[in-house]
Amino acid sequence: MHRRSAGGDRLAIANVPTNMLSGLLLLGAELGVDSDSWLAGLHLSQDQLNDPRTRISYRQAYEVIRRALPMLPIDAAGLAMGGAQNGGNFGLLGLAMKTARTFGQAVRIGLDYQRNLGPLMDLVLDDSDADTLAVVATAPEQAQDLLPFLCEEMFSSILMLGRELAGDGFSPVRLELAYPAPPSIAAYQALFRCELRFGQARNAMLVERHWMQLPFASYNPVTSQQALSLCRAQLATLASRGETTAVVERLLRAQLRDNPQMSGLAQALHLSERSLRRQLAEEETSFSEIHDRLRTELALELLQEPELSIAAIGNQLGFNDAREFRRAFKRWTGHTPSDIRRPPG
Repeated sequence: MHRRSAGGDRLAIANVPTNMLSGLLLLGAELGVDSDSWLAGLHLSQDQLNDPRTRISYRQAYEVIRRALPMLPIDAAGLAMGGAQNGGNFGLLGLAMKTARTFGQAVRIGLDYQRNLGPLMDLVLDDSDADTLAVVATAPEQAQDLLPFLCEEMFSSILMLGRELAGDGFSPVRLELAYPAPPSIAAYQALFRCELRFGQARNAMLVERHWMQLPFASYNPVTSQQALSLCRAQLATLASRGETTAVVERLLRAQLRDNPQMSGLAQALHLSERSLRRQLAEEETSFSEIHDRLRTELALELLQEPELSIAAIGNQLGFNDAREFRRAFKRWTGHTPSDIRRPPG
């Protein structure tokens, strides 16, 4: 079911992981730039952007980038970010790609699960040419002013991952970019080591087809399937949600032990309870629904820790009485906490 809050506007749906913005904050810190103003008024904190559970909207991500770029004392900030990437930055997806059978299979895995990393452009593979394959990147019309940065970060990240998978000899045949040549064109040439074409009809990285047949010495069918299973689970968490829902989730997650009330969250958001209730209703959810879902998720996680008592787990969820927690958990899941803990067999 689609959230009505988005009004059909994909940019307002908060289902984007924060990998990109977390990297941007790191770059700002390395350059000695105060990034506090980048997040002002967006109901986001640096700690939240570094939390892998946080989801933001494209609108929020683009706004942070628009604020950040004028403050960074370097050209081609996207190349600086993407060019510093390694396999570890790609997490489970990087592992799934590295343990694939061939480079071509790794590419397909990367495209299938690209959303797991929170990219701000969409990638598709164009195989219409007999000699080359093209990874084509597109951004929404509303983000065209950010196109140089988005393309720099995207294609340099792909390049560095490609070199980690296939060796330093990996380079594209050509890079096609829809914007005019930037002053930092020498940095592009040094990194990509290929023909550069600016002012083109699309944004694409073209590679020779023979790379797709390259076998990986790191191929491991068991590890690959395990990593792919986890990638699928990650992708399933990226359900569409509105910006208000995502903000309430972030605030609630940090306060579950204190049993937060809707009135307190409304005050923190400078809204009346009525306005907050209406905004959540427009996103087809409610405060209690979000609260119960987050408490259920945390309870299921904590129940995997055998040293924690049922009472201690309930306390972390805001319950002072273990019996009250048991009743609530049964209502949420249909099972008791002990049922979840009881070993099979």
